[in-house]
Amino acid sequence: MTINKYQGRTKDEAVEKAKQEMGQDAVVLNVKEIRPKGMFRIFKSTVYEVTAAVDEKEPFVNPLTALNIPQKTHESISLAADEKITIPVTEGGMHDKEHSRSHSDVLEKENVPKQGRNGQMTEDRNHSTSEGLEKRLESLSQILEKQLSAEEPDREKKTETQAVNREGLKFIKMLYRIMLENDVNEKYVNQIMDEAEKVIHSGSSVDSILSNVYQKLILKFGQPDTIELSGKKPRIVFFIGPTGVGKTTTLAKIASRYKVEKEKKVAFLTADTYRIAATEQLRVYANILDVPMSIIYSVDEMNAAIERLSEYDLVFVDTAGFSHKNESQCEDMKKLIGGLSEEYEKEVYLVLSATTKYRDLLEIVDIYKEIAQYKLIFTKLDETTTYGNILNIRLYSEAALSYMTAGQNVPEDIEVFDTQKIVKQLLGGR
Repeated sequence: MTINKYQGRTKDEAVEKAKQEMGQDAVVLNVKEIRPKGMFRIFKSTVYEVTAAVDEKEPFVNPLTALNIPQKTHESISLAADEKITIPVTEGGMHDKEHSRSHSDVLEKENVPKQGRNGQMTEDRNHSTSEGLEKRLESLSQILEKQLSAEEPDREKKTETQAVNREGLKFIKMLYRIMLENDVNEKYVNQIMDEAEKVIHSGSSVDSILSNVYQKLILKFGQPDTIELSGKKPRIVFFIGPTGVGKTTTLAKIASRYKVEKEKKVAFLTADTYRIAATEQLRVYANILDVPMSIIYSVDEMNAAIERLSEYDLVFVDTAGFSHKNESQCEDMKKLIGGLSEEYEKEVYLVLSATTKYRDLLEIVDIYKEIAQYKLIFTKLDETTTYGNILNIRLYSEAALSYMTAGQNVPEDIEVFDTQKIVKQLLGGR
């Protein structure tokens, strides 16, 4: 992982510098506002410092070239296994699991409390340790700064693997447990611990372990992908999703930001003709924002309406919410989105509630992926205290996150997905 710092007059300017140097895959780990100090501070302006990271890709090695590279030999190699290795085999004789041991197995031996069916842990969290974690999470910028300024270890230097110190092991178990308590799927918790293995098994300090796990989680979430105004006008933005997740309200929140703050020409279309209340709700928002609104019943009507709005920057399309098990409505939605004229650029946002059960979310994202490629918006974050499913669905669907909402107020209760805030919560912050 490569980590660097960049400064700019605004957060966006600093992020843009990071992406120009590190590439579009760069992910923001931390944002710090630096206020001027000293006697002449009134003549200086505030700057923003962004800590960004990018995963290092493994270099491609040509197999034919690799054959000509002399293999290194080691003076002494112990062939004895540290512990008994078992490989589960299915009835058909094939290996059933990729790894015979996971971090959950190791931590189970270290008496990590298991999670019961009701989602409760079998023992309470240690309050003093949690308070210490809260303080560390609050000072993550300082931890990252220390890590960035530290000298890079000599990779060629041979060192024996050190055992995890007792404090570090206790801290690892606590992080593992907290992520499970926040409904992060155990499969993904193990992945995160696997990727942080070098730090976990090097006897590093608690701050180093926390910093490493935090960085891994940030990279797992990725950089938020929001609406970009580029290319031919108008840009068509579809909002899809199950009934009751808040599609219409979310549409109005985003539209008002572009209309009021960015002074863009915005228009509404609604294909939600199943519920009269939904159409009236969107009409109220259209009147408040003073934007045109049309009801469409077919693909032809949609394309004709968009043609009349050729001078607009954005056309937001509200769609009907329906059960992901309703095959006929799924097919209708697929025809509507797929029937958009090729001359227009489109974006599709799948709106999901953070309160929906994980198993249902899995079915929903699978069904809607058959309709169109989408980005993710999570709503109702104010109605739950555990955000693990956001990470679960992000990794399962591989779709980019974009916005999140927490409340019904328009346009206040929406923001670009705040990765840092969610990651801190997943690690036990508030």
